[in-house]
Amino acid sequence: MKIRAVLPAFLPVEEIQRRLLQLMPDLDVVGEPLAKGRYPVAELDAIVLTTFHELTASDIAAMPKLRYVQVASTGYDRVDVAACRAREIMVCNIPTANSKTVAEHVIMLALAAQRDLVTVDRELRGGRWTMAIGAQELAGKVFGIVGTGRIGRELAARLVPFEVSGIYYDKVPLAPEQERSLGLTAVPLDELLEHSDIVSLHLPLSEETRGIVNADRLAKMKAGALLINTARAELVDTAALTQAVTSGKLRAALDVFPTEPADFSDPIFRSERAVFTPHMAGVTQEAQMRFLQETVKNVLRFAQGKEPQFRVDTLPA
Repeated sequence: MKIRAVLPAFLPVEEIQRRLLQLMPDLDVVGEPLAKGRYPVAELDAIVLTTFHELTASDIAAMPKLRYVQVASTGYDRVDVAACRAREIMVCNIPTANSKTVAEHVIMLALAAQRDLVTVDRELRGGRWTMAIGAQELAGKVFGIVGTGRIGRELAARLVPFEVSGIYYDKVPLAPEQERSLGLTAVPLDELLEHSDIVSLHLPLSEETRGIVNADRLAKMKAGALLINTARAELVDTAALTQAVTSGKLRAALDVFPTEPADFSDPIFRSERAVFTPHMAGVTQEAQMRFLQETVKNVLRFAQGKEPQFRVDTLPA
């Protein structure tokens, strides 16, 4: 069986290859999407990708023997699942490895924005003793969570000690006992945007959710409200968000961007009403190790003829 793992450049490819080859001698580890490796692309039985790489219909067509795609991340929107489904190619993700990681990152962004951390740090480094007179607490704020999958629920659980008022929107409501334990109340999306002081997005990207936070919905948000996006940039009308932030209407904390690396000519990067991280909400040493371990387990299941976990090709289109 011929298997290729495609890793992003920031990971130690050689070290990972050394470790994995002890478990899977047939594995070919490369650092670029569909880069040349030990095997021709047309001979691959399985491929392992991360959230940073695409697998298009043309890529899939170039691999006539492909039977299995493992996405070593939660998001799998860069894989053409429909094309895989048409070929009966199994597609799996790893939705369990970084839920807590992203939830922690969201709270860090919220606190950094509420306490104006970036500005204060810059002032001190410049030799200026500036008091953060506009700093705000999380306690007492209305915190809206858009999407209550694993990450949304982990976030809600971690917000309980901060004494926020939690509201959420999801097309599939939580069970009443979950709502009680997480301190959440279900509301329509527009109502959530109207009443929240802080909004955090945790929806998967699909045709249904693409652009779900459009200009009209951004206009419904409170003046000075904070929008946090660690999910996918395409959930939001980015031009409308830039206008809302640079005009002073909203604040933003962003980990994802329409193009990555980001387009730094966007005026939002010159606004002091925004804070940014480079698509790293789910990237910690601990999370990467969990992804590695769970990915290896799943690929081994496939290689041994067992049913892999977390199949997404069987989900509704």
